[in-house]
Parts: sequence; C-alpha cells; structure tokens
Amino acid sequence: VDVELAGHRVLTNVNFHIDAGEFTGLIGTNGAGKTTLLRMMLGLISPSRGEVSWPGDARDLRRVGYVPQKVVLDVDVPLRVRDFVALGDDGHRYGLHRRTRQTWERVEEMLDAVEASELGERRIGALSGGELQRVLLAHALVSRPELLLLDEPLANLDPGATSDIVELLARVLDRQHVAILLSAHEINSLLGVMDRVIYIANAHVASGPTDDVVRPDVLSQLYGHHVDVVRVHGRVL
Repeated sequence: VDVELAGHRVLTNVNFHIDAGEFTGLIGTNGAGKTTLLRMMLGLISPSRGEVSWPGDARDLRRVGYVPQKVVLDVDVPLRVRDFVALGDDGHRYGLHRRTRQTWERVEEMLDAVEASELGERRIGALSGGELQRVLLAHALVSRPELLLLDEPLANLDPGATSDIVELLARVLDRQHVAILLSAHEINSLLGVMDRVIYIANAHVASGPTDDVVRPDVLSQLYGHHVDVVRVHGRVL
C-alpha cells in the first residue's frame, strides 16, 4: 500500500503479513510512519493505493486490540481499574446496561493474564507508567482479539519496567494465542521475543525475520546511504 497525508508521501510500497500467534516488531524513528501504519490497519486512515486484507469478516474490529501511544488520565478520575478494563468488552454499547457475570469473569482473567489482579480496586489515574501499561493491555485483551496492536508501549519506561513489559507480552502471546504487532524506536529490547521485524525508514519498509532484515545491505538500501550493523553481547548497533 501507499499512504499520503496532506500531499506528503508517508508510506510507499508497504507489503507485509502477520501470521497467527506471531510477535512482530515495528521499528522506526519518530516520524517514520509507525503510528500512521497502525491507524491504517485499524481503518482510521485510508491508503491512497492498495488495501489491508483481513481473513474472514474485516468489519469486526473487535478482532483487533489496540493500545495507543498516549493515554492521558486525570489522577482524580473516579474509575476503578476493573471498570476501565470492562469497557474494553462492552464500551461500544450505547446506553446503560448491567454487566454480565461473564464480562466480570473475563475482566478478572485478563487482569490475571497481565499480572495486575492486585490493581483491580485502584483508581485508573493513580497508576505508575508500568502499571498503566499492564491495565491497558488487559483492556485491549478483554474482547479476546486475534491481533494486538501496541503503539510505543515501551516509551518513557525505565529499563526494568521495559524488560518486565516485554517478558509479560511474550507470556500473553503464548497463553492468549494472540498475534502482537508492537511499534518501538529501538530494536534491542525486543530481540529475545520477536519472530519478525517490520523496519520503516524513508517511507519504505523492509520486513522478515530479524536476521534477514537487520543487515548492512538491507538497511543501507532502506536508508539510502551506508549503514553498518554491529552485534555486541547480544545487542545490535
């Protein structure tokens, strides 16, 4: 697909696929087009050429869970974590309604899946960055999506919290059988869990297994100038 915004070409000849149960990293600098790509997959932006293909009924967006890049919550919002997570299951409905026992059971299951059961009675606005990321994951997972889109969930987290979230996501993928597409500036925190990488630069994309993409020849062609790739102590520079 191609995507143009305000006459500016943001993405060109983007072509990739995500398999069921796969962990994919979407890597690129600020402004590279990662959020645009995720919004296009959600149907919020239409491509100028090409299309996004989904198996089955593409109209059922509940098959896709989404955690946006920025979630700003007032510390005084009188909303419990449990109630916030439940909105991921029934927040699309209009009017007042009584939540079913099945909904509350799913809420508890997903809080447990992201290891945040003890946060259930906390106010959503009083959580730390790492705690909020766990709750946002539970909110996105409660409708049992097939694909989870995460826009910069590791931004502004310290190294310890980053490692915890990445390890948690790997466990969620295994237990919930959901495919994950996670955007990030930096690749090293994801090396131990990624099955595939989508690397964006200069409005173009290279995708495939990490070792096939993060190479001097591939990245040099992507950036339009020579790029060295150095591997030191399990990290890529």
